[in-house]
Amino acid sequence: MQAALTAFFMFLFILQTLLGISANGFIVLVLGRKWLRYGRLIPLDMILISLAASRFCLQLVALIHNFYYSTRVVEQSGNLSQQFFHLHWHFLNSAAFWFCTWLSVLFCVKIANITHPTFLWLKWRFPEWVPWLLLGSVLISFITNLLLFWVNYSAYQEFLIRKFSGNMTYEWTTIIEINYLLPLKLAMWSIPFFVFLVSITLLINSLRRHAQRMEHNGHSLQDPSAQAHTTALKSLISFLILYALSFLFLIIGNIKFISIQNYFYWPYQIAIYLCVSVHPFILIFSNLKLRSMFWQLLLLARGFWVA
Repeated sequence: MQAALTAFFMFLFILQTLLGISANGFIVLVLGRKWLRYGRLIPLDMILISLAASRFCLQLVALIHNFYYSTRVVEQSGNLSQQFFHLHWHFLNSAAFWFCTWLSVLFCVKIANITHPTFLWLKWRFPEWVPWLLLGSVLISFITNLLLFWVNYSAYQEFLIRKFSGNMTYEWTTIIEINYLLPLKLAMWSIPFFVFLVSITLLINSLRRHAQRMEHNGHSLQDPSAQAHTTALKSLISFLILYALSFLFLIIGNIKFISIQNYFYWPYQIAIYLCVSVHPFILIFSNLKLRSMFWQLLLLARGFWVA
């Protein structure tokens, strides 16, 4: 029974990951083609292609890692190759977190109806900063992950010494993770999450107040403008829930190490990558250009299938 459940969750993980890779790859291809054609991208497209590319690579790395180590059972701290996997994984995950944050900030400054002078100044200046913010996010992710790798590698060297002296224990892995690595990871994830939370909350509150004013002025819920605001609210709330769940499960997974032999490993992997698999579809269907290209691709695939 346990083997059947493990196989079922493993299948769900593969399906979810392949769907996420396909959706993120689609965004990269569409916007990359636009970039090559026109030689430039608007700020929104810059963030979307950066976010999709980082998520595409993140899921690809996760898929390869999970199935390599499912056939070669090793402990997280007991193999040097694991350290190099985590170097790549944390870099891509940190970059994706920052790109999500800038996406929420861009949505906020473009859509939110706030009249504070600081917000109006930010609304004017932020689009110009987007290329530099993206480059800065990559640089910050690179530096923090080098620091994380250095701490992790130092702990690994100590692990080897204890291993050869015969004092290796599971508690040692947990102590290293919580006392040394978790504070760095919390700092790496909490800053973009806090900025994301503030901007998305401001935007949702602004849209909610605007929708209430429209309803008060007698606009029907079937009005196109009211429907557009309702759709935007649903998309933003879904984005907030997915992002928050991803952050929560990352923290849980680092407080309590879940090895690949654990029964909850594959459900945990599904939860970790839920946001990076589902959110690309929300982005596709909420973007007119991406949505039209997506339906064209589906019609083309259907034509090949029928033929």
